[in-house]
This record gives sequence, C-alpha cells and structure tokens, in this order.
Amino acid sequence: MNENQLTELLEQMTLTEKVGQLIQLATPFFKGASDRGEITGPMENMNISEDDIKQTGSVLGASGAHETINIQKVHMEENRLGIPLLFMSDIIHGFRTIFPVPLAIGCSWDLELAEKSAAIAAKEAAVSGVHVTFAPMVDLSREPRWGRVMEATGEDTFLNSEFARSFVRGFQGDLVNDNHKVASCVKHFAAYGAPEGGRDYNTVDMSEWMLRENYLPAYKAALDEGAEMVMTAFNILNGMPSTGNEPLMRGILREEWGFDGVLISDWGAVKELIPHGVAEDQKQAAEKAMKAGVDIEMMTSCYVNHVKELIAEEKLEETIVDEAVLRILQLKNKLGLFEHPYRGASEEDENIHILSPEHREASRELAAKSMVLLKNEDTLPLNQAGKVALVGPFAESTDILGPWSWGGSAEDTITVAAGFANYLDNDQLLVSQGCDIQNGSNEQFEDAINKAEQAEVIVVAIGEHSDMSGEAGCRADIRVPEVQLELLKKMKALGKPVVAVLFNGRPLDLREVIEHADAVVEAWYPGTEGGTALADLLYGEVNPSAKLTMSMPYSVGQVPIYYNRYNTGRPKDAPDAQERYVSQYLDIPNEPLYPFGYGLSYSRFEYGNMTLSAEQMTKEESLTVTVIVTNTSDVAGEETVQMYVRDLVGDVVRPLKELKGFKKVYLQPGESAEVEFQLGEDQLRYYHADLEHKSDAGEFEVFVGTDSRDVRSKKFCLNS
Repeated sequence: MNENQLTELLEQMTLTEKVGQLIQLATPFFKGASDRGEITGPMENMNISEDDIKQTGSVLGASGAHETINIQKVHMEENRLGIPLLFMSDIIHGFRTIFPVPLAIGCSWDLELAEKSAAIAAKEAAVSGVHVTFAPMVDLSREPRWGRVMEATGEDTFLNSEFARSFVRGFQGDLVNDNHKVASCVKHFAAYGAPEGGRDYNTVDMSEWMLRENYLPAYKAALDEGAEMVMTAFNILNGMPSTGNEPLMRGILREEWGFDGVLISDWGAVKELIPHGVAEDQKQAAEKAMKAGVDIEMMTSCYVNHVKELIAEEKLEETIVDEAVLRILQLKNKLGLFEHPYRGASEEDENIHILSPEHREASRELAAKSMVLLKNEDTLPLNQAGKVALVGPFAESTDILGPWSWGGSAEDTITVAAGFANYLDNDQLLVSQGCDIQNGSNEQFEDAINKAEQAEVIVVAIGEHSDMSGEAGCRADIRVPEVQLELLKKMKALGKPVVAVLFNGRPLDLREVIEHADAVVEAWYPGTEGGTALADLLYGEVNPSAKLTMSMPYSVGQVPIYYNRYNTGRPKDAPDAQERYVSQYLDIPNEPLYPFGYGLSYSRFEYGNMTLSAEQMTKEESLTVTVIVTNTSDVAGEETVQMYVRDLVGDVVRPLKELKGFKKVYLQPGESAEVEFQLGEDQLRYYHADLEHKSDAGEFEVFVGTDSRDVRSKKFCLNS
C-alpha cells in the first residue's frame, strides 16, 4: 500500500476497529493458537470479548510457522477490513540457536559478531512467523544486584551505544526487502537500568543532566540506526511512570528526537499507573497513556474498555487515536503484511535455518569470545593427556542458556561435560554434581572428592540458576551460593590445580572464588554451544580475548560501582590526602575486584611508547593517538586496545576516564603492531549545566591500555 491507501483504510475504520489496533494480547487469546485452551476466565477478567479479539492489532509470544500462519489466516477471515496481525516476541539473544546473554556479548567487544548473532536470531524468528523482536535492551546499568544487567551490554555509555547500533542492524537490516529480518524494538525508555537498591520495577531518580549524559545516548543510537519501535520502561522518572510520562515520550522521544515509529508499553504497564498512584482507575490510566503517546497497550485492557468513552467525554481527541493507528498500519505496511500477511513464515524454511550447523558454529564462536579469563596461575590451557575431574552443579546442566531464551531447548544444549568429551576419552573425564545450586549433601560432596582424588586437575562448574537473574531476578547477596563455595573449598583442599568456571548473569562478589581457585573463567550464560565453547577455551583451541564490560565489585557494599566515576573534593588517592577524612570505606577498598575492560589471555601483550600527533588540538583538526603493542609470548592472540579520555577541568565535573574508542589487534608470537586512534573535538563534548552539548577548551588527558586501570597517558590541550 502507499500512504494514501493507508489513510483511506484508516478512514474506513470504525472507532472500535481503531481501538482494536492499539491492543496486544498473548497468543492463547487467538483462534488458531496451539495452546488456546480455556481463556474464558482471562477474557472476563480483562472484560475482553471475542469481537474485541477480532479487532486486535498484535499478538505477543506466538512462534512457529504453523501456529502464526493459522492465527493470521483465521484473523484475516474474521477481521472486517482484513487488517493483518503483527506478531511480536522477546527474541533477546537467539531464537532457537541461543547465543550468550547480551552482557556476555558485550564482553566480546566484537560488534560484527554481535550483529551476526542478531541477524541469525532474526532469520530463525522470521521463518517462524515473528515480525517484531523486543530487543535490544540498551538500559545502561551500573547495578549488579539488578537481575536484568544480563540483558544489556555493560556500564559504559559509548560501548552500549555501539552495541545498540550493531544489534539493530542485525535484527532489522533492510526490513522492507528482506523477509529474514524483523523490526527492532529498543527498550526500556528510559533509565530502567538505574532502580534504587537494584530492585526491579523500583524508583529511578536522577537529574536531567545525568539522564542525558549517560542514560539516553544508547536509545538514541538505536533509533538513529532505524529501530522501528520503542518500549516504555516500568520505572518512574521525574516522578512520572514512563508509560504516562508525556514530557519524556512526546517531548524528548517524539518532538526532540523526531521518532515517528510505534511506542508500546511493557507487559501490563498501562494498568500499573494505578498502583503507581498517578491514575485512580483504568479509565484514567488509559487517558494518561494515550496522552503520553503510547500506541500499543500490552496485555491489559484499559484502552479497549475506556478509550471510546474518553473520546465521547472529550477527554481525548480521536485524532490521537488516529495518529497511533496510522503508525501501527505504517509498520505493518513496511513489513509487507497487507500483500503478504504470512511474510517469511515457512515450515520448510524452519527446517533449513533453525539450529543449522552454520548458526550453531556462530553461537560457539561468540560464546568462546565472550568468556573472560579472570585469573590464571599457570593452570590453563589444560593438557589433553591428563585426567580431569569435572564437578559442580553446572557440570552436566543444560541451564546455561540464561534468561530470555524461551525458544531454546535443553535437548539442543551442549553441556560442559559434553564439550569436554570432544577433547578427552571416557576414562579421562570423571564427572560429579558435587552439590545442587543452593543445597548439598554429604553424599554429593563425598562423590566429588572421590572423583577429584583420581584426577590431575579439577574443574569446578558453579554459579547462579538462570532464575536467579533476569527480570525480577534481583539479589542483595551477589556471591556464589554458600554450598557451592563449600564445594570449591573442599576441592582446593585436595592440593591439586583447581579451575573455577562461573555461569551467571551478573557481576558477582568473587573474592572467595578467586582465593580458592588457581584459574577462574567467567563463562556467563553462554548459550546453546556453551559447553563446546568452554572446552575450546580451556584446552587452548581458543585463546581468551574477552574483557569485562561491567566492573566486578570487591563487595556488594560498593555498588553501584563503575569505572567512569566522578572525583570528590576529598579523593582517597590525592597526593595530599588525609588518612581518615577522605571518600573511602573503612573496611573494604574503593576499587573493584576487577575493573571495566579487564580480561586475561594465554598471550602476553606489552604496551610500548604512546605518542600524540600534536600537543594542541583544534575544533577543526583531530589528534592521532598511537601506541605500539607487542605479543611477547609464544601464543598468537587477540588484544582489545582501549582508549580513554579525561577532561581535567570542566564546567561541570567530568569522569576520571571515559571510553572513547577501542580496536582489536591479532598478533603472532613476537609480533608488534602500531595501533592508531583518531580523537576529534566532537568526542570531547558533554552536557553542561544548562544542558548544552559542547566541549571546553583546556587541558585533557588521553589514556591507552589493556583495561581501564592499566593504562599509559599523555596530556594535550583543546584550543578555543
């Protein structure tokens, strides 16, 4: 259809039909769904009729070509104007081929592989009938207690923005001409990653300066890349829940940024304006959400039950509804659904693409590149000739896909034990569960000790059950569960080399793990090929190259903790610092256990001379930053060289360091490379107190190194 035809279609619609387009219901509500079952109760609770369902505009959670085609077919027959449904799902880090969780993908620092993972997820989802994915989540978070840190790529604004662009390109690409792409919905707008106390859905309170400086850029980056949709956040911001926040949604998102795509609420968020205390009932909730510009209400019925009434009472203009409906129709048209309502859904293509060898290999590669080597005292890589005891609750567990992997299955998942079997004979591998995630028995401990006593090296696979992170998976105690630490200590007491492998969705307090292991690998939730990828890394087939994108805290008492913090008037490390009256803890260090950007390799990289092309920079000419990096080991490897900048004197306080660039360099043993960065005036801009985005003339320091702590530096001046 062209734009005129869409407008004509809108003019033909009754108000009831228009309101129907604003509703999103879960799959079981629809005829043709494989799990429709008995939905009378939910329909009655929501005051939704079969006629309402016939007018509904979008479906949540349907998947599989057979099911989506059936639902669409019945709907097209029953909808008066033949307006097709939009099928939306949470395709976060894979559809059936599951990739590492996004926090792990961030640790790869590999934008191309991130884009490829999203493209594969999109292809598998598209042939299964999905049109929209609720991804990427780009919420900046510095809070490891928050369960959803696993769904974002870390604590840094610049890096999050780069990954946001990569994910949108991968998911969405040439949406109009490529049926293997899906529309991308960036979430959660805005600042969802900064809840008080790290507790999901909780209050967010920050200045507009902080919001614009650190939290908004990644959303904007995703939209600049063309993301078709935005999802509202659950939290309040400036005292208003996002779903009813007109200054945020119509002000910043629509007017300032010019976003003309579809805005959708998160699950139930419109109705939640009532417990938030800004709406007295569902009618007022509908009014506030519509006025804020929320086009689609997900899984509550405030719109369908009250929008017509609000228009009749002149509390809402019908033009607001028309604008929302037109945006939805435009997206459906962009997807080609009016001409091809089933789009890319194909059972034949499902058999070809889903879990294909190519897709599994990509998952394996990204998983290995996402695992961070935190400690290695001449223990790794392992020797294939040795006998290994593999113990711990994750030794044979398929629970390594992580949250938001509902399309993945246990039967397709390669466990750690199965991965080890690629490198060891049966008599070389001794496996014991050792304990459960949070409980254990003497019999389990004894079995693990017995197996470990027969081995030359012990690999302990420990961590969090996937339910312990993700949405609503917030934890105040971010240590490995006590029973697993006890198992690790028992293994260490045997006097043999111990390798601890961690499966988790957040940065943890790892002090006890580090103390009782000779080598530590942060594997995160690595996905379908996780066991294979881990074995590849532990046996040296893959050289570790991942680096942390969230700081690992020394203690939960430090959080939120992040590398790009601001100085205080009494910094602890100042040359003239007093012993007591400085910004410090009395019982723990200020610094994290492991800083942002940290990660070891089997190679050793040395940084040589760092040079600047000039000591003065103008607004018209960039500065070239150069450093020599040498692989001084006998193992070829990849290093991620990181560049940071500090504005030494700003109009407002500036971070001690800010990531401004990174480059990957692969070096053979003994090889050196000259790594160059271009640094321009635009990279030195920030939001001032009056919210103007500009740079300041004056002195700056540029840092280059292997992580945010281990750096070399030079100073330069920006001339006015």
